[in-house]
Amino acid sequence: MDIITDDRNALRRLAERVAEIAALPIQAERQELWRRLNQLDSVRPMVHIYQIPWRELQMTDPDPLALVCQDPFCRQIEGELTRLTYQWERFPGDMVVEPVFRMEPVLIGDNYGIGIEETTIAQRGGDRVESGISSHAYVPQITEEADVEKIKIPQITVDQAATDARTALLNDVFGDLLEVRVAVSVGRMNIAPWDRLVHWTGVTEILTDLALRPAYVHAIMERLTQAHEARLNSFRDLGLLRPNNVGVIIGQGGLGYTDELPGTGYDPEDVQFHNLWGGGMAQVFSEVSPAMHREFALAYEARCLRPFGLLYYGCCEPLHLKVDLIREMLPQVRKISMSPMADPEIGTAAMGSSLVYSSKPNPSYLATEDWRPDMVEAELRPILELARDRGCHVEFILKDISTVRCEPERLNRWSELVTGLAQEYAR
Repeated sequence: MDIITDDRNALRRLAERVAEIAALPIQAERQELWRRLNQLDSVRPMVHIYQIPWRELQMTDPDPLALVCQDPFCRQIEGELTRLTYQWERFPGDMVVEPVFRMEPVLIGDNYGIGIEETTIAQRGGDRVESGISSHAYVPQITEEADVEKIKIPQITVDQAATDARTALLNDVFGDLLEVRVAVSVGRMNIAPWDRLVHWTGVTEILTDLALRPAYVHAIMERLTQAHEARLNSFRDLGLLRPNNVGVIIGQGGLGYTDELPGTGYDPEDVQFHNLWGGGMAQVFSEVSPAMHREFALAYEARCLRPFGLLYYGCCEPLHLKVDLIREMLPQVRKISMSPMADPEIGTAAMGSSLVYSSKPNPSYLATEDWRPDMVEAELRPILELARDRGCHVEFILKDISTVRCEPERLNRWSELVTGLAQEYAR
């Protein structure tokens, strides 16, 4: 792959900045803090921010986020490095920057044979710009048991020539500054069959079918689980797995540092699922009973997740009443998500000191007309006090940020406020 000199220079300047940041002593300090949290020996609550409305930020703070590369692949890499340095300099929380650039292989066939038919409505950030977030109304494509066969078992291969060309390009441009690692992303180790399924069935329709057509739902979930199992096994059999106990987001939570992985008997030439973190969730089950969650979600998810060494479970669904169920069905679980709808009184009591309470602060507090730090503190301080009294290990994961009302500094202020609170409650 040949690129113009200006693209090369832009990428190299960014890589130099990333390497400078990665060399700071605070990186090792934060790695140790994440490691201790994940091993249930936390020093203090940890803070991480992601799923940021970058389109809105680019329109309201354009200069530091401007991209200059002309080649599409270079522009993609430029965007990743630009956003990383922007976040580090403004709202880092407890992010860790490593001297590594992680690149996925070019995959062929990583799909389930069904597209998405939908109507979308763009949301706005304040009154000035689109946030980059949309509301979705899905057109059902699976409506009866005969439609289940539309779900295809993935037949995944690697486009080795394209992967090698991209790897060679990045090594040539900044391989002396950042290590280029090729592996399937940790996100592909997250199992979320229900999040995918509602794209094809509609949300209301399939949730109604839980009660009215349970055999039909089981048929869908059996087929989709077989597809997920085949997909994961393809990644393993193609030799695409790499340890993820590093500075990558695990599940829908914080960073993956731990000494418990990759574990004993690890062979770097033959990485297995038990060497890795995995993750699962069923967000549309927010209002589904524990019994139905077991029958229609966890019973299927467990087939994909039990081979993993450690697990993160949950996302935006409130799980405070399902902690014991998750523990039973997924014995390797280490972190459970506690969304803004979860009851921290019940959640902290159920988790105690044996799991990480992965708190999801309410992102809507960044979308109010006026910035209200008192609302953020009023939400989080009770969680911190309950956690302190019950010996809980806590991380605060701010995500699903639809808008900051065209005021990027709100993220800075949130990061400073919550990091300060976490330090206040250090053990």
